[in-house]
Amino acid sequence: MVEPKHNAMKGISPYGTELNKEDLDSKRHREFVGGLWEEVGQLQFDFMKKQGLLPNHSLFDIGCGSLRGGLHFIAYLEPGNYCGLDVNASLIDAGFVEIEEAQLADRKANLLVDDQFRFEKFGRKFDYMISISVFTHLPMNIIIRCLTEASNHLKQTGVYFSTFFEAPTPAHLNELVQRPGGVTTYYDSDPFHYSFAEISWMADIAGLQVEAIADWEHPRNQKMLAFRIKD
Repeated sequence: MVEPKHNAMKGISPYGTELNKEDLDSKRHREFVGGLWEEVGQLQFDFMKKQGLLPNHSLFDIGCGSLRGGLHFIAYLEPGNYCGLDVNASLIDAGFVEIEEAQLADRKANLLVDDQFRFEKFGRKFDYMISISVFTHLPMNIIIRCLTEASNHLKQTGVYFSTFFEAPTPAHLNELVQRPGGVTTYYDSDPFHYSFAEISWMADIAGLQVEAIADWEHPRNQKMLAFRIKD
C-alpha cells in the first residue's frame, strides 16, 4: 500500500481522518463514507449498468472509500478490471476487509492510496470512471486537478461520471439546503456546491466536455455529470 506524502483533505474536510482498528471492526467505516451503505452502493451499480458497463470493461472508482459501491463492481467485473483510489489509507484497509468478508479476493481488485490524483499509478486507461460524493467535498483547484488527470487516463470513447451538489448560479454565495436529504451546502466550504456553468468551466480547462444527467434519484440530491474527451 502506498501512503500519501501529505493529506490533501486536511483543513478542507474531516474525510481525511484516519480510522482505527476498533472503528473498522465495528464497521464505522460504512457510516464514515456517508452511510446509506446498501442504498447508495446499489444505486451506483444500477446506474452504471444502465450506462453500458459490462464485465469486460475497466472501471476506475475515484474516491472509492471502503467500497460502498466498489463491492458491487468488483463482483460484476472480470478479475483485475476494478481499480479504486482514495486519500484515506484506513478506508482502503477497510475495503480490503470488506473484500475478504464478501469472498471477492479472487476478483483481483486494485486499490491504492494517493492524495494527488496520480492515476498513472495504475498504468492503464479506463473505459469508465466514477466518483460519488467526491466533488461535494473539494474546492475548485483540486477538482480541476482530478479532471485533468481523468482526461489523461480516460479512453477516447470513455466516460467519467461524477456527482456534485448543484447551485442555481455561478458564485452562489448563500447557503443552500439540498432537497431531498436536507444537506446544507456552501460556496467556499465543505460540503461545496457549484453551478453547472462552473463545472463546465473546470471541465474545459481540463480538456473535457460535460453534460448533466437527468435525476438519478440520489437520496441526498447529488446530481450526476458525464465527462468525455473533447471532440
